[in-house]
Amino acid sequence: MRRREFIAGLGGTVAWPLAARAQRNERAPRVGVLLGSYTAADQAGQARIGTFLRALRELGWEDGRNLRIDYRWGGGDTEQNKGLAAELVQSAPDAIVATSDPVVAELHRLTSAIPIIFTQTSEPVESGIVASLARPGGNMTGFQNFEPAIGGKWLQVLKEVAPGLKDAGALFSRDATAHSQFLRSARDVAPSLGMTVTVVDIQSDLERAITTYAEQPDRGLLVFPHPRTIANRLLINALAVRQDTPAVYPYRYFADDGGLISYGPDQIDQWRGAAVYLDRILKGEKAAELPVQTPTKYELAINLKAAKAIGLTVSPGLLARADEVIE
Repeated sequence: MRRREFIAGLGGTVAWPLAARAQRNERAPRVGVLLGSYTAADQAGQARIGTFLRALRELGWEDGRNLRIDYRWGGGDTEQNKGLAAELVQSAPDAIVATSDPVVAELHRLTSAIPIIFTQTSEPVESGIVASLARPGGNMTGFQNFEPAIGGKWLQVLKEVAPGLKDAGALFSRDATAHSQFLRSARDVAPSLGMTVTVVDIQSDLERAITTYAEQPDRGLLVFPHPRTIANRLLINALAVRQDTPAVYPYRYFADDGGLISYGPDQIDQWRGAAVYLDRILKGEKAAELPVQTPTKYELAINLKAAKAIGLTVSPGLLARADEVIE
């Protein structure tokens, strides 16, 4: 069964009429939403919330009528996200919807009681967030972004768009468990491509780290998903262009915002699914029994303006495989 059909089927599940009871003056359920990678002004973050709210309305839920939603925007700041996670847990909502590996890991540390739906999260089993994809157990479920082997695929895409590269700098953070797996996968593939992979630590001065790495010729960037890379995508894109450094990114909006090439799942679809899962949890189902969903399709987007800016000619074969070409 296709994933979209499965999610649509989930939306038709009949359970307790909690929305109707809330309209009869019972307490409206409270939901906390923590977007660790975005500021409130970030259009990418607002697009995800807009999709989430539209899907909730289709399911009979509306913020301010029979549901109360409390938003937190982390803006890619690790310490701020920890504080926001603690605030939400202390407020004891009926459920939490959260994004990004470090944020979800912090919520997992803070509570085993509040149901949590995650999106934009990698390797939930390996990181101990859930027991298995089919039967998560505990209080968490949601939507996985990537499997470990994606690191090797990103390196292959980078080499294809820029065949002369000898080394790739992986934008890496120790607080993201998945990064170690992405790095290992990329390094496993690197010898077959005539490349090596270097760690570029993003936990300190991001601009200095990228600039120092990219000073040498024949180098490219693997931009791993992380609140810091997402929140600073305009800076990363600008640095890559300034230093003529090809880069591959995990999500489409990196390419939309001037990045060379992206390869990753449809995150908007995950937010529709998050609304369906929230509906089911508010109607009495357990997060422990809702399977973690994985992507069925990855999208390839190429920004020809970025390619021209760094002097690259994208091969016809790669262009033909692209889901989106930005000119």
